[in-house]
Order: sequence, then structure tokens, then C-alpha cells
Amino acid sequence: MAGTPTVIVFDVNETLSDMSAMDRAFTQADAPAELARLWFTTVLREGFALAAAGNAARFADIGTEVLTELLDSADVRDPGGTAARLTASMADLPLHPDVDGGIRALHQGGHRLITLSNGSAQIAERLMRASGLEGTFERFLSVEDAGAWKPHRVPYQYAAQHCATPVDQMLLVAVHPWDVHGASRAGMRTAWVNRNGAAYPSYYARPDLTVATLTDLAPALATAS
Repeated sequence: MAGTPTVIVFDVNETLSDMSAMDRAFTQADAPAELARLWFTTVLREGFALAAAGNAARFADIGTEVLTELLDSADVRDPGGTAARLTASMADLPLHPDVDGGIRALHQGGHRLITLSNGSAQIAERLMRASGLEGTFERFLSVEDAGAWKPHRVPYQYAAQHCATPVDQMLLVAVHPWDVHGASRAGMRTAWVNRNGAAYPSYYARPDLTVATLTDLAPALATAS
């Protein structure tokens, strides 16, 4: 990868936040734990479909509506109210253990850091504040202000414009291959965080960097530059 990127752009849900904790939140709400994964993937599907059609809706709105239906089908009491509470609990998730050290190393190395989430900017900011990392980020961006969900190219271009930085001088960091692909197609450089040792899908654009944890990213950038 030629040169050091000017801005490092972080996905939030699952890349920074540990969404495995949602299983426990669902159980505490007397909902099947396995619904957490189904819910999240369904929300993504609906957001992607809207983006493909040139439309958008807020993660919280889609999430609450989708989850209300799932909880109703599972005979959970007060499905609407429970869905709203569970969707809002995304702001209370813990971060993955490698996030603190990885983010601090990048910040101390002089990198400009931002988030770009399919969720709200407020949730990303709250997660970082709770972990003492708020000051390491220059800004928190959301697709809600861009008009389309990732992996549509519009959010990546929106981030570049908002940071007054050419898109090819930005590095998208994500655990989701679809996010890596979208950023690559929009002209960004990319880094895939492969915490689980999974195979990268052959049908997506390859990442410029692959790291096992976020703590590996700063050394990988130093070697690649």
C-alpha cells in the first residue's frame, strides 16, 4: 500500500462494538438469544435494499420495526416496547478487547481517526465516551446524514467530503467484507479485521491490509508505508 493514509475510517457495529453481548440482552428480555443475530442481519438486509433503491431510513427505525415483528412471533410480552429498548441498548455494548490498545496506538502515531456507521453518530460517540476513547476521534459520522447506507459509495464519499480529504487518502477499517468491498469500490484503501480467522469471500474486492486484531493495525501500516 503506497503511502500512509491521511484519515482512518472505522466501522462501528461489530468492528468496534462487541455485539455478542446482545445475546445476553435478548435473554434478559425473555427473548431467544439466537434472535439477536437474525435481527441484526435482517436490519442490514433492509438497509442495503433501501440503499440499492436510492432510499434510506434510520437504523433505529428499521431495527425497532423488524424486532417488534420477531419478538411478536416469539410470543415475547410487549414486543414493541421490548424492541425499542433492545435496539437502544446498542449504545451500551462493550468494545472488543483489542479496540482500546489499537485505537490509542493509531492516535498516538498521529493518525486522524473518524467513525462511519450505519447506525447513529450519537451511539458511536457514546460508546467511545464510555470507554475513554472519545478524544482520540476527530469526528463521528453516520450514514443518516449521507442519504444511503454503506456499502453504497455515497457514504464513503460523504466521509471524504466531510474530512476535506481525497477519498484515496482514506483507509476504511471493518470486520465486514461487504464494507471493505464498498469502500474499495468508492476509491478508499481498506483494512479487514479478521478476528475469527475466516476466509475472505472471493467475490469481494480484496482488502489492502488484513489484520487479526486492531492492535496489529498500527504496525501493519508502518510496514506497508
